[in-house]
Amino acid sequence: MSEPPSEDTSSFLREDPEGILCFAIEGDISDPMARSIAAVFRRVSDSGRELFVLSDARRVGTLTAGARSALAEELRGLRFSGVAVFGASFSLRVVITLASRSVQFFTGEAYPLAFFDTEDDARAWLLAQREEIRATRRIQP
Repeated sequence: MSEPPSEDTSSFLREDPEGILCFAIEGDISDPMARSIAAVFRRVSDSGRELFVLSDARRVGTLTAGARSALAEELRGLRFSGVAVFGASFSLRVVITLASRSVQFFTGEAYPLAFFDTEDDARAWLLAQREEIRATRRIQP
């Protein structure tokens, strides 16, 4: 069986200088788009780096059923250090929360997910998460 087509993520996904994966999508999130995003997350995770994600949801449409299934499947086994979403509508927050719980149910991995009104608040939370993780590592024998 051949690989499903993937989508070029360079137009909506980038890594910032602080090592945070930032993405901003306009419109609906399709199955191929979800698989492409998950592939980037997997590459970062497989490299042994912490996986911090900052999502600009101000212009996101819907998360299609195919995209939800793809994320649940593709994110299995990934360990997120923190996911911050800003600008999401109430309905999108509900969908993201349900999708997140689905992924957590199937993977057995809990990860910090938080919603914010502004990018600055979301970024500050991610940086605090990172500092907390690193501080914990420093005090372990």
